[in-house]
Amino acid sequence: MKTVILAGGYGTRLSEETVVKPKPMTEIGARPILWHILKIYEAAGFKDFIIACGYRGDVIKEYFASFVLRNNDLIVDLGLGEVASLGSRSPDWRVACIDTGLETQTGGRLLLLQDHLESETFMVTYGDGVADLNIQRLLEFHKGHGRLATVTAVRPPPRFGSLELDGDSVSVFNEKLPTHAGWINGGFFVFEPQVLDYIGGTEVKLEAEPLATLAADRQLAAFRHDGFWKPVDTLREKQELESMWESGDAPWKIW
Repeated sequence: MKTVILAGGYGTRLSEETVVKPKPMTEIGARPILWHILKIYEAAGFKDFIIACGYRGDVIKEYFASFVLRNNDLIVDLGLGEVASLGSRSPDWRVACIDTGLETQTGGRLLLLQDHLESETFMVTYGDGVADLNIQRLLEFHKGHGRLATVTAVRPPPRFGSLELDGDSVSVFNEKLPTHAGWINGGFFVFEPQVLDYIGGTEVKLEAEPLATLAADRQLAAFRHDGFWKPVDTLREKQELESMWESGDAPWKIW
């Protein structure tokens, strides 16, 4: 089964990093967050990836094109012009890096990948979020409900505190957002190929009309994930993930 990683946006909210590289190449523990995401899928046995590139897609292509060179010992025969790898410390992933344009929206990027998806069930997630998610359980849930699409529902990150009001009085003050505060789109989708029929063009955002219409048609199910989930939208969030990784307590490291 193929997994699409949406990695083409400008990432303007993380401009400290994205001025020179796409957001999925922001490093956590000296590895791009894109690598961490692929490792989450690999832990469940999924190793066939399509990266939907856009802004600074050349950085992503170069990273995978030179992966073996950077991660393995080599013998270089200068006379013959040959390079041989000594053993392998590289994962056995198959990674297609496909240019889907600079201004293409998330739904449009999927539409442009249609020929690569081979009319089969496929998975999709964003290139800037990690979770301690059991992908096999997600897939079993999707196969069990029989609908066209599954979204992983997660709790909002406790970025802000919350207030409960009674008129103009504060009745409850929470330092962090309470766990009962609802669910949001956490990515980690599973889609049947018919989902692409809901996308009208390259200017369409997946999160707008396609998912809204799937929900209205009762074709969108939610896989509730109460565990760890965190996006990298800001420098602060990058630093938080970096701190977790360096401490040896990175919840998303399920491999």
